Amino acid sequence: MQNVQQYIQDNKDRYLNELFELLRIPSVSADPAYKDDVEKTAHSVEESLKKAGCEKTKVYATAGHPIVYGEHIFDSERPTVLVYGHYDVQPPDPMELWETPPFEPVIKKTEYHPDGAIFGRGSCDDKGQMFMHIKAFEALIQNDALPCNVKFMIEGEEEVGSSNLGKFCKEHKDILNCDVILISDTSVIANDVPSITVGLRGLSYVEVEVTGPNKDLHSGVYGGAVANPVEVLCNMISSLKDENRHITIPGFYDDVVVVSDEERAAMNQAPFDRKAYMRDLGINDTMGEKGYTILEQTSIRPTLEVNGMWGGYIGEGSKTVLPAKAFAKISMRLVPNQNNEKITQLFKEHFERIVPPGVTAVVKPHHGGEAVVTPTDTPEYQAAARAMKTTYGKEPIPVRGGGSIPIVALFEEVLKVKSVLMGFGLDSDDIHSPNEHYGLFNFYKGIETIPYFYQYYAEMKGRKD
Repeated sequence: MQNVQQYIQDNKDRYLNELFELLRIPSVSADPAYKDDVEKTAHSVEESLKKAGCEKTKVYATAGHPIVYGEHIFDSERPTVLVYGHYDVQPPDPMELWETPPFEPVIKKTEYHPDGAIFGRGSCDDKGQMFMHIKAFEALIQNDALPCNVKFMIEGEEEVGSSNLGKFCKEHKDILNCDVILISDTSVIANDVPSITVGLRGLSYVEVEVTGPNKDLHSGVYGGAVANPVEVLCNMISSLKDENRHITIPGFYDDVVVVSDEERAAMNQAPFDRKAYMRDLGINDTMGEKGYTILEQTSIRPTLEVNGMWGGYIGEGSKTVLPAKAFAKISMRLVPNQNNEKITQLFKEHFERIVPPGVTAVVKPHHGGEAVVTPTDTPEYQAAARAMKTTYGKEPIPVRGGGSIPIVALFEEVLKVKSVLMGFGLDSDDIHSPNEHYGLFNFYKGIETIPYFYQYYAEMKGRKD
């Protein structure tokens, strides 16, 4: 492994330059205007896999954006690791809040990244983290040190719900056959406090539309007599939580697994500075479900959040209208045992039930996924823990994440294998926000750590009988 680590050190500058080239392609999956760029990125990823040493690669077309596949199979008796990642990115909006252009990556120093961080959309989520795996694989191949068979599946629709990935997995179960799935799309607690994500929340995402009059009206002539859809929508959304921030949708909590006092106490042993948390976010207080700590509110409890609202006139100057329509996008993060389709239906029934006279409402489901919890007593987890201890010098802490990666539950259902969520970003890296960034320390630490995962996993699994 010494030769592998030396190879990584010798090629750091090249790795960074290649990542910059990938980050310059605006692979925004949510916006059809970027369709050609998304496809260009897929082929760029395939070329990277070829150059790294994959013996077989292919870009698979889907009903949406392409899926990139690559493999290096050298011994059928060795365990096989399937690396999952995504090359699509979130929209960069609002553009005016970026300090530098989102698709022109630059390195700047920050409080949490004194050695520098890569600023650019996708730097952490997930191009930078996905690219670590390709470069770690390259280092192993170049030094004839790969101890496992490796497959790659890199998709282009994670940021829009991975709607075509399930079909792809079912149709290509033969080529995706593996012993474990390795994913880097999560974070560590801090650069000096390594951690491994052992749980993710599920997701139900909906859009609501409230309609009043058949056209925008003069607010002076009609105001006070006609229901205002924007006002009504605000009131309806406000009613979805009570004074304790408890969600009021009937049946919403019916399937929520109660976490034991012992597990809650253990999870709250993780380092956490509430004052630093608020300072980083520029807030003077937090607002979460009563009776739970911030670490619990953002991991083991379900949530309901408004992701965006619009309606009426929002242009320059004034236009005195009573809007005909109002809209909102709402996401609900779910915990183990909650089913995203059931929650979506409960939301739809409740929201349509509380519509007051004078308006109508429509709920449009978007996408969703299930929560997952992964065990810590498996060879897969233990290999990841040993790998991180080797490079960080500390035993990683198992943590539950607040985000959602719906495909983890999908993989377990379709491919019948567990996933290891060994991410290297920080929660403060502004993923999904303006000025997304990824520390140079984290990028290189990931490349250094991944080869050890392969080594320890191969040792633990051994050769197949």
